[in-house]
Amino acid sequence: MASSLTCAGVVWAFLSFLCAAASCVGFFMPYWLLGSQLEKSVSFGTFRRCSYPVRDESRQTTVMVEQCGRYASFQAIPSAEWRICTVVTGLGCGLLLLVALTALMGCCVSELISRTVGRVAGGIQFLGGKCSCWEGM
Repeated sequence: MASSLTCAGVVWAFLSFLCAAASCVGFFMPYWLLGSQLEKSVSFGTFRRCSYPVRDESRQTTVMVEQCGRYASFQAIPSAEWRICTVVTGLGCGLLLLVALTALMGCCVSELISRTVGRVAGGIQFLGGKCSCWEGM
């Protein structure tokens, strides 16, 4: 198996993949915020939620739906800030995953990643990491 990466590059490729995978799993899981409402445990993330209140018009009360799911539409995400967070975090995860998979391919294909491509990929990775961090602001 020919490689265009040094030993440090191989370590970078595998760590990049692990970090990108962890970021993507964190993005897709609805456990960003945990709490309780109407004596039920609730959690939600940028576009998924578990155990959420729904108005029951027949009984004129609010009941808890105890299941996980995503919002019905992009506009159903509770606030503009959460919508922005969803887009920015998704873009960050996409950039991180793109760079990580390219780096892993560099472990198997010779002359795929040059020094310049490695630097550009590191810059993209930095940008992706910053996009993923912006949702916390």
